[in-house]
Amino acid sequence: MFSKTTLLTVLLALSIASCTSKKQADEAAKNSPTPSEAATPQPEVHGAEMKSVELTTPLNKEWVSAGKSIYDTKCLACHKLTDEKLVGPGWSGVTRKREPVWIMNMITNVEMMLEKDEEAQKLLEQCLVRMPNQNVTQDDARKILEFMRSNDGEK
Repeated sequence: MFSKTTLLTVLLALSIASCTSKKQADEAAKNSPTPSEAATPQPEVHGAEMKSVELTTPLNKEWVSAGKSIYDTKCLACHKLTDEKLVGPGWSGVTRKREPVWIMNMITNVEMMLEKDEEAQKLLEQCLVRMPNQNVTQDDARKILEFMRSNDGEK
């Protein structure tokens, strides 16, 4: 089936490849944080309770773009842009169902909202998973809100 020379050549190539992969893995391990370093908790950031939010018309395109980037980084794993529930509720129509102040407080003050707000408590009952504090600043939350408005078709 295979000659001895072909078989030896294949074995030699595999052993060289595995050594190279081992060297690369060792190098990557040197530059990676240890499990205890990676698991070090970050301090939580809580925003002051929002009392009002000023909306812009037309939408601020820079904020929409920045909000999309934040969504991609911090929200995408749990929230779809449709009305479909993933881990958390889908975002489609959220700006028509909820006041901007409510949305901003839910993003920046999850604990406060779950303590005080009946609608937030109902969402927790439906989703069965508490929204984690993503350490989103009020400025970034405002950009997320602008992206949500864009997602809901506002111009």
